This record gives sequence, structure tokens and C-alpha cells, in this order.
Amino acid sequence: MPNSELMPIGVFARRSGLTSSALRFYADSGLLPPAEVDPVTGYRYYRADQVARAAGLRRLREIGMPLAAVEAVLDAGPADAARLIDAHVAKALADAEAVRRKAAVIKSSLTGAPGLPLAALKGPVLADAIEQVLTATAHDPAMPVLGGLRVEVSAEAVTLTATDRYRLSTRTLVPAEPAATHWAATVDGDDLRTALTHIRRSPLMRVEATAHTIRLRGADRADRHCRLLAAGFPDHRLMLASLPGAGTRVTVAKEPLLRALEDHSGERSTLRVSRHGLHVQAAGAPGPGAALPATVTGPELRISFELTTLYPAVSTAVGPDVLLDLRGPGLPATIRSADHGDLTTLAMPVRHDHRP
Repeated sequence: MPNSELMPIGVFARRSGLTSSALRFYADSGLLPPAEVDPVTGYRYYRADQVARAAGLRRLREIGMPLAAVEAVLDAGPADAARLIDAHVAKALADAEAVRRKAAVIKSSLTGAPGLPLAALKGPVLADAIEQVLTATAHDPAMPVLGGLRVEVSAEAVTLTATDRYRLSTRTLVPAEPAATHWAATVDGDDLRTALTHIRRSPLMRVEATAHTIRLRGADRADRHCRLLAAGFPDHRLMLASLPGAGTRVTVAKEPLLRALEDHSGERSTLRVSRHGLHVQAAGAPGPGAALPATVTGPELRISFELTTLYPAVSTAVGPDVLLDLRGPGLPATIRSADHGDLTTLAMPVRHDHRP
């Protein structure tokens, strides 16, 4: 191949996004040898059709893939390459999680002070409550606290609360043993999700507080640490205390309501409440929508919600029937089981169109 059809290493570096020193390293490792090396000057030249391999190599190295795995991906077909990338990502995430857990243990031991006993709770009950309430969290880099679970401990109860600003879920648990202190903090939601299997398998879970974490101690004494978040949690108690009473109350079977929400294709759902029952339709859609038998008290009402706000609130309610306390289009609705448990979710409605 004449030199006129080859690129010197500097030009190839600019086109591929790799530095000249990186190209020399990958050439020496056999991953990306040059097309030609001048025997007198030692200058390296590359073909245009090598740019794609070089760019792929760069991207794989950017996600921390080791050289042997990079070579396997570059030489594999699309399906095998995707599988190898997934395996690398899974290992990286597992390694990061292991580092995070070990770091939490190290931080909790920095002061040398023993953990403060908070409460003892039945593991399966605590796991279910955490899973239910965490549905109201959100990953917002500007407000990391929205990804956390607020834990409040009193002598009589442990209350779990989460909010993504459009939805708020709260559940109160009665401890298996009376709590010895009053305590409150926000716990990292991802850490709790990782600990759920451990919690669920423990007949009794003892919760202790350290300077930077809560320590979850099961019967097998295999502790889990979950980080505490420093940022202040939204003042949900003031919001709850200031809510007016519900004007319209609807009791409806949970599963038919979920199916009605699933069946329409809109991003928003409109509930039309009348003395005849409940109609569910995509916001702005013509027609009456799906008709559901319901027990209604209070005035007729038309109210809309984002599907991503309403559906999780209904799906996490315990029992066959769900209770909707509706205050009107500008105020949050309360959604809870009609007769089981104390999980309560507040869902903020959205403005709907002006169809009659």
C-alpha cells in the first residue's frame, strides 16, 4: 500500500480520539498494530478502516474494561460482544458495591463509639415496608435526599417515609420490642435495596445507629451498613398537617383499577367520579373510558394524574380494595388500602384539559 493512502500516527490519533502514546501502547500490546512501519524512520502509519476499531477500543477502555476483555469484544460478533460488555458492567457494579459496603463499615468504626440501639423489627415485615415506601423515591443529582428513606424512631413506632416531590409514601411499623430512644435520619435508598434480601431472611432485625450509617443486625450476626444522607429531608410533617379533609372518597377494587390504568396508552390518567362509580381514561381522550364499580361519597369530581405517579401508589396498596381520598385538582390525593395495613401514599394531581 503506498504511503499516500496511509495516515501518520498524529492524524490517526486525532481521528480516533486516542493519543499517540496510547496508540504506541496498543500497538505494542497487539490490540491495534499499525498498517505499516517505515523500516528506516520507524514512523507508524494506519489505514482509514482502522479508525472504527480504534474508536471501539477507546470506548471500551473508557468504561474500565481490561485489555484482554477489550480484545475479546473487538474480535467477537455483535451478540457475543454485547454479552461480554454486560458481564464487565455487572462485575464493575458488584465491585463498586463491595467497596461501598466496606467503606461504610470503616466510617462507622472511626469514632470507636458503639452503635446506638434503635429498634428490633420482624425482618420480613421491615423488608416489605421498605420496598413499598421506596417506590416514592427519585434519583435527582440536584437533590440526593429524594433517593433516601426517612426513618423516624419513637418508643412506640418506627415510621418510614419517602418522597419524589410528586408522591409521598409513609408507613408506620410497631417494633417487636419497645424502642429505647427517639431518633431520626435519612438512609440511602440504594443501600437499603441492596440489603433487602438480608433483611427479609432475618426473623428479627435489630437496627442500630452509628455516626455515618445504620447497622442492620440479623440473627446470623452478619451486619449490613446503610449510609446516612446529610441533606435535610423535605418537611413532610408540616405538609401532612396542613392538608384539608377529603371532599370525595372512592372505594374501588384494586386489580380492575390497575388494569384500567394499564390498558390506555396515555401518559396521564383522568378519573371521573360520579354517584354511578368511577371512569378511568387517558387524559384528553374522547369517550367515557373504562367504567369501574365503586362506592363514592362526596361531590362528583374529575381529576388527572401522571400515570407514573398514580400507578405505583395504587399497586403498592395492600389488600383487594383501595381507598382514594380526593381533595380536588390542586391538592394531593391520599391513596391507601381500604381495610389492610397502614401504608399511605399521597399523589399530586396534574392540570387536565378543559373538556366538559
